[in-house]
Amino acid sequence: MKQNPLHNRYINESIKGKGEKAVENEHLIERAKKGDLQAYSHLITYYSPIVERFAYQMGNSIADIPDITQEVFIRVYRFLDGFSYAKFTTWLYKITLNVSRDFKRKENQHNNRVKKIGNEPSENVITPQERILRQEEDRMLHECIQKLDGKYQLPIILYYFHEKKYEEMAEILSINLSTVKTRLLRGKNLLKKELEEAEKREGRLNG
Repeated sequence: MKQNPLHNRYINESIKGKGEKAVENEHLIERAKKGDLQAYSHLITYYSPIVERFAYQMGNSIADIPDITQEVFIRVYRFLDGFSYAKFTTWLYKITLNVSRDFKRKENQHNNRVKKIGNEPSENVITPQERILRQEEDRMLHECIQKLDGKYQLPIILYYFHEKKYEEMAEILSINLSTVKTRLLRGKNLLKKELEEAEKREGRLNG
């Protein structure tokens, strides 16, 4: 089955050898800090897929991903002069996390999620999210991750989908190293239980 390109971008696309270079784009970053818009544009092009994927995996609506990504890079541009982290991506993940939280807070406060077709989509209507999550295992895994409390969800996403080491996860999440390890272990156990329950439900529905 041909996959929607958004599916690859937000769920399956590997970041090995791509998401981060051994030596990051320090030259581009330095040029951008000096006001070089072309260098800043290159940074957006290179790092946008990482921001989009992380934002989606945190449970943001697909419709909100472009706005979240835009806001992330607006903040990057505004605060680039003060960038002092050892790795640019660590800072970028922290900004993405904060922007996502802001969007969710605003959404809850103003109740601005619009349902297009009544309260529920009709049986014949396939929503964009359903099309993107057509692959059963990806759909189930994504839904189970969304059921986890954020303090367990984020370490799972960063470790397994973005290949972050414990130390960088601690910096991104602003928690200590032992807490990262504890939450990751607890998160894995909770996710395993969610997946087992989901598989049982699927079995009952399909049986």
